[in-house]
Amino acid sequence: MATGKLTIDLDAIAANWQALNAKSGDTTETGAVVKADGYGLGAARVARALARAGARRFFVAVAEEGAVLREALGRGPQIYVFGGHMAGDTDMIHDLDLIPMLNSIEQLTRHFEALPGAPFGVQLDTGMNRLGLEPEEWAAVGELALAQHPELLMSHLASADEPDSPQNAEQLRVFRELTDGIGIPRSLAATGGTLLGPEYHFDLTRPGIGLYGGRPFAEAAPVARLSLPVIQTRIVTPGESVGYNATWTAPDERLIATVSAGYADGLLRSLSNTGALFADGTRCPIVGRVSMDLITVDIGGLGYVPASLDILCPDQTVDDVADAAGTIGYEILTSLGGRYVRKSIGGGQP
Repeated sequence: MATGKLTIDLDAIAANWQALNAKSGDTTETGAVVKADGYGLGAARVARALARAGARRFFVAVAEEGAVLREALGRGPQIYVFGGHMAGDTDMIHDLDLIPMLNSIEQLTRHFEALPGAPFGVQLDTGMNRLGLEPEEWAAVGELALAQHPELLMSHLASADEPDSPQNAEQLRVFRELTDGIGIPRSLAATGGTLLGPEYHFDLTRPGIGLYGGRPFAEAAPVARLSLPVIQTRIVTPGESVGYNATWTAPDERLIATVSAGYADGLLRSLSNTGALFADGTRCPIVGRVSMDLITVDIGGLGYVPASLDILCPDQTVDDVADAAGTIGYEILTSLGGRYVRKSIGGGQP
């Protein structure tokens, strides 16, 4: 088989949720963010494992993701849509019991007119300037919105992965100023905010990347292993180059393995000549350009030819790969391509 194998440890995802739930404290509920197809690992299987672990509130980016989740989870858990109530979403929101986080006066108007009495939440902008009502808009329409009994008031921290950033305290101050004393459940913290401490937790935390083994949750268990089959090996002699544009030249005789994966599978081109794969704990550098379907790797340090090499494994986390690529773990996970054979372990799976 010339296809990479992506193994997803659902027990590790559940354990990460339980660890973040413990950090959230006894008086705070812990939700789960499963947008972008469960950060690339399969929203349905991830959500079912999290529900078995105790999660009851789930967050997705758009209504279409909510539809997938509702089919997987049934009617019990609450599913919130960060993108709110967009034009064309009304039937899905109604039929699937989705809860849109309304972000603008336009969305408030659309929701109240199209689905009077239907559940909703409100997102407030406290300084990220991405989604949510501005403080002036909230002052103008807050009384009207609160009269409709929202399920949740939330905002999002822009710099929670930088604990010393003054923006965290400023956003907390603004959020309190906008919501203190209202009596509606509140949420400010995703993974990074959960780790900032109890003053950021409010009624509900909503971890995302920490569930999937990524920073800033340093204690997270790794959740994915990605093994890439070796298609061919060759001896490259001194002075010979490897890959497109001859960006790597062998300084001496090297044994090169060509593995089946590339940037079409989410392994970024920026890993060229900087990233590595592993076999039995031994680092094997990527040499030459990462191409669409193939990566070339120096396996001379192994002393044998493996059937496959790992790019995600106990020796190399998703953040290690991201560091080599000059990006973040979120991008590595959510870029994982559709050609991999995906296998789930744990989580009550058959």
